[in-house]
Amino acid sequence: MTASARITSIDALRGFVMIVMLLDHVRETLYLHLQVTDPMTVPGTPPELFFSRLAAHLCAPVFVFLTGLSAWLYANPDHAPPREVRGFLIKRGLLLIGLELTLINFAWSASFDVLYLQVIWAIGFSMLALALLSGLPRWGLAAIGLTIVGGHNALAGLMGPVVPPDGPLRALWTLLMHRDWLVPEGLVRVRVSYPALPWVGVMLLGFAMGPLFTRAVESARRARVLIGVAVGCLLLLVVLRGFNLYGENAPWIAGATSLETAMSWLNFTKYPPSLDFLLLTLGLGLILLAVLERGGNAFTRLCAVFGGAPMFYYLLHLYLLLIGYRVLLALFGPNQGTRFGVDADQFWIVWAVWLAMVPLLYPPVKAFAAFKRRTRWGWVKYF
Repeated sequence: MTASARITSIDALRGFVMIVMLLDHVRETLYLHLQVTDPMTVPGTPPELFFSRLAAHLCAPVFVFLTGLSAWLYANPDHAPPREVRGFLIKRGLLLIGLELTLINFAWSASFDVLYLQVIWAIGFSMLALALLSGLPRWGLAAIGLTIVGGHNALAGLMGPVVPPDGPLRALWTLLMHRDWLVPEGLVRVRVSYPALPWVGVMLLGFAMGPLFTRAVESARRARVLIGVAVGCLLLLVVLRGFNLYGENAPWIAGATSLETAMSWLNFTKYPPSLDFLLLTLGLGLILLAVLERGGNAFTRLCAVFGGAPMFYYLLHLYLLLIGYRVLLALFGPNQGTRFGVDADQFWIVWAVWLAMVPLLYPPVKAFAAFKRRTRWGWVKYF
């Protein structure tokens, strides 16, 4: 039961952040005409929009971290010889990048005019990087991961003075560190939404923490370590952010109200993720991971179903949103410029649609997860 709980907690946390992710994608479907900046512009951003977006910040860091953790568990199964992980990571990394460029891009806009390199691209690239580095000792992977996560903020100002916008390194720098157009003109344009380097660091840290989830480690000890690391992350965040020392290039400022001040303090850069962004999200994620291992209840089981078939869920919810939006646009026409969307004072509709979609998605995801466990078709495992 303990072994089952430690693995179920990983699926449950993955499923939980994917449910939260759905909220953000509903927002991007019905509220895109009132898009948020990165970091968000606190004056003028309604609190309900700000905190909904803030909750969604948890998703990508936790998912990437768990991907690294799961890769270590694949390579080191309990009571069995180690598996070769490099080929496993290369195949899955290339598949994810291929899906990003095809099915996922089409799901967002029903066209291929612009190819966006988003979170699935970043995960795929990070898998390829982990495959390249997987032969290093675990302490070496942890050191590289910490250096990337902790040090990449110091590189933020290099674009321009050190990496000229028209120089030979611009494309590589855009892929790794700078959210911008990779191919701004032509038949198919390409834009990097998720610069990949910080996500590589997050995945390396997840892989390095893998041994904590072996059968040899007692659940209570694992929880103490997870909570201890989480508290350390959050305390470091309080110091760095509280004094505007380092880790976030957009300093917080006192607002017109206490709420605006709190929003400014919590307003972190996601593209690429700042150190403060990752301290907050990974700190909270590790706490949730410790809690979910002890909470064998209906909610945990619900989340574990979604976390057990992540790519199937991801594709299914995107296409469901695409079809639903097209139906609404056909029925009611564009009411927000060229788009259909809800008014600024109707953000509650976004929450309502999100909550309605969770039970709608549950049966097909549960059925596919069960099919994935029993089938002998190898390609199904990739989803």
